[in-house]
This record gives sequence, structure tokens and C-alpha cells, in this order.
Amino acid sequence: MTEPSPPARKPNGDSWTQRGLLLLILLVAAGLRVRGIGFGLPALNDPDEPLFMMTAIEMLRNHSLNPGWFGHPGTITLYCLAAVSFAVGAIGIATGHYADSDAFVRAVYADPGILFLPARLLIAACGVLCVYLTWRLGRRIGGVRTGLIAAGFLAVNSLHIDYSQVIRTDIQVSIFMLLCLMSSLAVAENGRLRDYLLAGLFVGLGCATKWPAATIAASPIAIGLWRIARGNRDAPRLLAFAATAVAGLLLASPYLLLDYPTVIRNLGGEARPIHPGATGGGLLANLGWYLGGPMLESFGVAGLALAGLGIVLLPLRNRVAAVAILPGVAAFVVLIGIQALRWERWLIPLLPIAAIAAGYALTCSADWLRARSGRQLRGLEPVAALLLMVPMVSAAQARADARADDTRQRASAWARAHIPAGSSILVEHAAIDLIHGPWHLLFPLGTAGCIDARAALAGRIRYAEAETRRAGSPLVDLGSVTLSRLPGCRARFAILSHYDRYRDDRAQFPAEWRRYAELSRGSALRQVIAPVAGVRGGPTIYIFEIAPAP
Repeated sequence: MTEPSPPARKPNGDSWTQRGLLLLILLVAAGLRVRGIGFGLPALNDPDEPLFMMTAIEMLRNHSLNPGWFGHPGTITLYCLAAVSFAVGAIGIATGHYADSDAFVRAVYADPGILFLPARLLIAACGVLCVYLTWRLGRRIGGVRTGLIAAGFLAVNSLHIDYSQVIRTDIQVSIFMLLCLMSSLAVAENGRLRDYLLAGLFVGLGCATKWPAATIAASPIAIGLWRIARGNRDAPRLLAFAATAVAGLLLASPYLLLDYPTVIRNLGGEARPIHPGATGGGLLANLGWYLGGPMLESFGVAGLALAGLGIVLLPLRNRVAAVAILPGVAAFVVLIGIQALRWERWLIPLLPIAAIAAGYALTCSADWLRARSGRQLRGLEPVAALLLMVPMVSAAQARADARADDTRQRASAWARAHIPAGSSILVEHAAIDLIHGPWHLLFPLGTAGCIDARAALAGRIRYAEAETRRAGSPLVDLGSVTLSRLPGCRARFAILSHYDRYRDDRAQFPAEWRRYAELSRGSALRQVIAPVAGVRGGPTIYIFEIAPAP
């Protein structure tokens, strides 16, 4: 077993080559994350994006730092979105595009792209930062080659690219988890109080972004206990780490205490045992789904195998780094595996670690081949890395193509071509690209029934109202509409994006499926727009011409 040794000094030429390669990787990462980032706009394909943005706008409208929602808890993301919204509005008013803040808000409700695009660009920048931090952590674990290869793998990872283009918390929490692991490694090397405090701060900031980041605390705790077992007096520093983590969480999100009734209510709403299309099957089934699905798709067979090999090699070749890194990673894996639900986005914080493990295995394998052959084998790692990236780039391209050609935008195009002017249309997704058309649009909103979409946007509907109306339902859809209000949803046409989810899972959602069955009984199915793997994304859209009420 070997311990980490200080990196040897490199000639200036090598240093400039490494910087050039890193810059190239970061540019590729930025290009892939910016390309197509305006997908869907002005329609909002992701159901959670408008909820995040509505919350951020409400903080500005209320002149309050209280987000009023703590489900993720998402506080840091919401503060960042509020800052972006303020900056965009201030620039728009200063340049004369909007008369005042009220005019700016009206414009945003009419065309969400005004704010959503800058907010997505913020998340994309965070995605590029993740690539940079992956390089830094990989370099400290396995040297420059490992760092560069790991950064390259993450730069082209299709899953990471996808969620770098969506307004969510997953990419931002990955930043704090990576920073915590870097501090944990620094604790292993030096045991300084400063590194313990930084690790605690990043745990706190991570939790203020997304609750599961708490699991990464297992890494600095494990390395602290490891040092104590070897005679180091690190117990007070470990306590300081814990205190800093709590302080960091409360400083970043003080309303966790000041508005604790809302926290409790939101956490209860997030803890759902079932969800249409996302109900899990237990620890082993969930882990098998993650590995055989999104991980395999985004890394490819060889890349995923290398990542597994790297996880095995790390404790054998660099035990200190393994103790500093793997406990937090393992805790996070167990946490997402035991959840009642499973979502591919929950893998996002693990992607940098998998990229580092794959890069580590590749460099170790190359060194082993050199030792066995007695040859230098120059360029082995770059060539092998580029070959491994081929399926990753292919998967990224397929996802980009599918996102650019979404079933929901195809449904809007069909509506413009076939639905007569003056008709009423019930639509389940946020089809703001239809809002200015010659139709009367209805949108399902839980206990409110199906509301006038144009009037709701003109009145600048608030997040608190939407959250109250959805009444704990996992989705804002026809299935969540109060049964007594269902007759108010009987438009001439219905564009349904969750129809098959409830139809195929009607045993677990009988009440929700009853709404769809009732509405579609005797109606004519005019069009089915299905996704095509690698070509067209989105849910399967069913367009009905609704039969008149009996």
C-alpha cells in the first residue's frame, strides 16, 4: 500500500500544456452546456423550473429573504435566482426596456424566457465549475493525468450536461460536496483546524442547497476518527467541524429556524412513498436501476467498468485518500438507494466521483502496462480517454437532439395547425407558447379545478397559491383536480402529458386515473405524439377531442 506523495515539480512546458488542456476541457464543457440551453422556451417543459423561479420572484416582490419553501431546502439556489432576477430587472429598467419593476414582472409572465434563460446560464456556469473542481480533486487523488481525464469525462457526460441546463439544485449542491471532499483530503494530509472548518462550512452550505448533502459529512468525520486512532489530537477539531456545519446551514438558511412550521410542512410534502413513473423498488433494485440506466447511458460500458475498477483500486493504492473520500460517497449512495422514489437527477453529485474513479483506473492501468512492457507508450492515456469518450459524446448528442425536438413543442405545433380558433383547450404542461393563440386555455390546478391560464398569468399567480392548490399532489396535473371540479375541465380539446403514467399505474393511483378515464370517455383520440430514443424527448402526449358532457 502506498501513501500519497507530494507531486513532483514539472518543467514550465509541461505546466503550460496541462493548463492548455484544462482550458480546452472547460471550453468544451461550457460549449456543450450552453448549446440548446433555451430549449422549450417560452414553454416550460420542466415542471419544477417555474416553481423555483416563482419563489425567487416572490422574494423580490415581498422584499423578503424568506423563501417560504424549504422542500430541498433549495435556499442557496433560490437566493441565486433572486439575485439573477434582480440583476436582469435592474438592467432592463436602466436601459429603458421596462418602465418599472411592475412592468418587468408583467413581461416575465408573458415571456418567461426573459428570466429563465439567464437563470439557466447560471446553472450552466455551475456545471462548468463542477468540471474544474473535478480536475482539482482528481489531480490531488491521482495526479495531473487523473485530474485531466476525469474533467474530460465529466465535461462530455450527457446526464451532467442535461442537468446543467435546468433550474434545479442538483448541480449547485455538487459544488459544495466536491469542496467538502477536497477539504476532507486536506484534513487527511495536514489535520489543520482551517481544513476542518472549511469542510464543515461546505457541509452546511450543501445542506442549505439540498438536504442529502449531509451525507458527505461522513468523509471528514471518518478521516478525523482515522487520525484520532493514530494518536492525533483531532477530537476538538472534529467537534469544531460539526459546529461549523450547523452554523453554516443556519447562516445560509436562517428561516429554517425562523419559519420552522413551513419547514415541517414542506418536508412532509416531499416525503412521498409513491410517484407516477418514479416509484422505487428497494435498495438493490434502485441501485441496479441507477447503474443499468442513467450511469450506463452516460458513461458507456467501458467507462462504467473503469469507474468500478477505480473505486476498488483507490483503497488498495491510496488508503488515506480512500478514507477521506469514500465514506461520504458511500453514505450518499445508500441514501438514494433506500428512498421510496428514484430519479436520475439524484445521481448528479456522484458523476464527478465516477469520472475521477474512471480516470484513476485508466492512469493506474496505463502505468501497469508500461511496467509490464518496459516501454514508455507515450500518448496511451489520451488515446484511451478519447476512445472512451466516443460513446459518452454520442449519448450527449442523442440527449441534445431529443431535448431540441420535444413532444410538447410538437403538440403545440399540432394545435396551431389543427385546432380551430375560439376553441377551448385543456393543457397539462406549461404551454406558454400557446398562450397568445386564438384559444381559451385551461390549466389543471388541484383544488381550484381547471383555471383560465391566460388570466392566471396576467394576474401573476404566486407560488404560495399554486402550492396550496396542489394540496400535496406530486404533480400539477389533471389527476390532482378535485373530482367535484372536473366538469370545469371539459374543454373541446385536451392535450394530456401524464395520461399514460396514470393509465399504466392505475393500481397505485386509482383516484387519479378516474379523472382521466372520466374526461376521455366517449372522446376522440386525435393524435399521439410519442418520444423516440435519441431523436425526440418528452412524455407521450395524447390529444383528445372531448365529447360533450352528457
